[in-house]
Amino acid sequence: MKTHRIAVIAGDGIGPEVIDEGVKVLDAAAARDGSFRFAFERFPWGCEYYLKTGRMMPDDALETLRGFDAIFLGAVGYPGVPDDVSLRGLLLAIRHGFDQYVNVRPVKLLKGAPCPLKDVRREDVDMVFIRENSEGEYAGSGSWNHRGEPNERVVQEGVFTRKGTERIMRYAYELARREKKTLTSISKGNALNYSMVFWDQVFKEVGAEYPDVETHSLLVDAASMFMVKDPKRFQVVVASNLFGDILTDLGAAIAGGMGLAAGANLNPERAFPSMFEPIHGSAPDIAGKGLANPLATVWSASQMLDFFGHGALAQELLDVIERLLLERKCLTPDLGGTATTSQVGDAVVAALMGESHYA
Repeated sequence: MKTHRIAVIAGDGIGPEVIDEGVKVLDAAAARDGSFRFAFERFPWGCEYYLKTGRMMPDDALETLRGFDAIFLGAVGYPGVPDDVSLRGLLLAIRHGFDQYVNVRPVKLLKGAPCPLKDVRREDVDMVFIRENSEGEYAGSGSWNHRGEPNERVVQEGVFTRKGTERIMRYAYELARREKKTLTSISKGNALNYSMVFWDQVFKEVGAEYPDVETHSLLVDAASMFMVKDPKRFQVVVASNLFGDILTDLGAAIAGGMGLAAGANLNPERAFPSMFEPIHGSAPDIAGKGLANPLATVWSASQMLDFFGHGALAQELLDVIERLLLERKCLTPDLGGTATTSQVGDAVVAALMGESHYA
């Protein structure tokens, strides 16, 4: 029997609560299939670890994680630890260290999910963002000089390499071709006269290899407007690290809220483990209260299953999420229900295993 070895980093805030439900669901999915199993190993890294040790994870963390097939991450961030420390000390360190250069974030309005937009059909919100995940605006390059002085000067640099830009473009084009969808590139070439002009140029150059793919280019501000006014114009979207980050939070808002927002950080060549996570953050204000919505984590688990080649099972998980949203018998308060985090996880497992009564 095939075993998928998964490193579990529950992290901070609601991270441990939602990741427990994700692990529960993955175990159930494996039992349902019968041809594979999961072996989970947990690592207590995150902000609490930082407050004890001064580091978000040990110096040899990447070497420890290297032998796993994937990483399942709950959430990172907690009061008392600066956000730049928590982000760069763990999440970005793993993304960059393992060359997880493809960030895949689905923005899809599931059946039964609430949508704040007026007169929008469910099928109008069905897009997937391919976000460059290894460089760009989050490369961490720059300088901070003369701190606290009148001539204090800060420079934040975006780093766009031809290799990094071409490979994310090609990944997006391949996806659009395979699924026979349009591809939209997000830029700000009118204002960012180096990075985004280069981005636009590479998008066109790579596009010459894919004459069958219908393409569009939008400035990020216009894209924000059209995501609200006319979301059906977006199918596959490719964006830089910063723009992809911002627009997918907007996408989560129009597709049911952050409790339904999933993400995958992929190393497509599989030279390193990929990482799967909900994108809602650690929400420390509701931690430990059983209020956290685990469905984004379940969706991330579906992405993991798909990555491992269990596509039919991955789709079953999404169908189960839709079933819960439609029946409205077992949902957390953010979706108008009264169920706890663990009750929703139990409902997902029951539905996946074919039990007729749950919640």
